[in-house]
Amino acid sequence: MEGRNQTHVTEFILLGLSDQGEQQSLLFWVFLSMYLVTFIGNLLMILTIITDSRLHTPMYFFLSNLSFSDICFTSTTVPKMLLNIQTQSKVITYEGCLSQMYFFMVFAGLDTFLLTVMAYDRFVAICQPLHYMVIMNPKFCVILLLVCWLLSIFNSLLHDLLILRLSFCTDLEIYHFFCEVKQVIQLACSDTFLNDLGTYLASGFLGGFPLTVILSSYSRIVTSILRISSVRGKYKAFSTCGSHLSVVFLFYGTSLGVYLSSAAAQNSRESTIASVMYTVVTPMLNPFIYGLRNRDIKQGLRKLFSRETFSAYRILCFRMKT
Repeated sequence: MEGRNQTHVTEFILLGLSDQGEQQSLLFWVFLSMYLVTFIGNLLMILTIITDSRLHTPMYFFLSNLSFSDICFTSTTVPKMLLNIQTQSKVITYEGCLSQMYFFMVFAGLDTFLLTVMAYDRFVAICQPLHYMVIMNPKFCVILLLVCWLLSIFNSLLHDLLILRLSFCTDLEIYHFFCEVKQVIQLACSDTFLNDLGTYLASGFLGGFPLTVILSSYSRIVTSILRISSVRGKYKAFSTCGSHLSVVFLFYGTSLGVYLSSAAAQNSRESTIASVMYTVVTPMLNPFIYGLRNRDIKQGLRKLFSRETFSAYRILCFRMKT
């Protein structure tokens, strides 16, 4: 196959989810609806936590950052796909592809580390309740958030730098709706050993290490809860971490499903469709999981809506008088 240096590559072709022209309109409206629900749902979660002083705790501090990360995570892929459908174009520039991969990996990694930190937060809250506010003080929470950002940025930057060293073939078609790292590497004509090694190490670091910390935290949480004598106490302890545990299962379950489907699939199209689960569906469902299962969030949402409704009513009355 004829190769060429990456400096001569100007664009890639994103084949998307379907080649059928009649399905493009349906895909556009489905993904636009899902993106708007994701954006609005997570934004409401952030506003609720900011405006309600009762939610100014470490758990909700990390939850607001998770909602912000989910908005950015989805925004790195879906708007470009919607634009390509609307303009009937499947092209993404080389620079645009690198940028998309970079930010996608940043926020994917940030999601993973935030879920890990939130598991640790629940562990301290349930297993060491008397020392909770001492351990999870504001300064330590900010440090944990900063570490999450730095690790995510470092991992993403490393992948992008490894991509820059590759030379690509004349076949630049990506069987995905965004520039997925693994598929971009497969298009290279030059040696990809370092890229493959980096991908495996990153998968172990971003998947194995956080999952180990989460499972370890929750095993000790369950052990502590079982020691509680009253049924009401057990229920209260489980309810404080139920939402987070649901999100963890959803995130890792869909990610593992995509990994297994990509390994077993006969073609890339099947794994592409499966990847919609963790790139679009999971960020969309997170606000609903926390909103429906958390009493404090429900009360905060009611307070937010009542305040906004009252403010809008006052503005409307003022305008009518003038």
